[in-house]
Amino acid sequence: MLVLTRKPGESIRIGDGIIVKVLESGSGQVKLGISAPDSMPIHREEIYERIRAENLSAVEAAESVDKMITSMPEEIRSLTPGKRDE
Repeated sequence: MLVLTRKPGESIRIGDGIIVKVLESGSGQVKLGISAPDSMPIHREEIYERIRAENLSAVEAAESVDKMITSMPEEIRSLTPGKRDE
């Protein structure tokens, strides 16, 4: 981990497209401004972890449905939209 000391108004660059600027500091907090390409999502850590957990849960649910469908008798499975064997 790279550790830097910056004062309010100073910035750091990450690659060519990301700038992190210290806007304010004090009272045990630091306010940061982040400039990055629109294609790069930026989240607070706790939000990122929640999104990751929800995505994992959705994948597990989809896998569970797939297992349930494949365990059905063929005559029922062939009636399930989007899950026909070719």
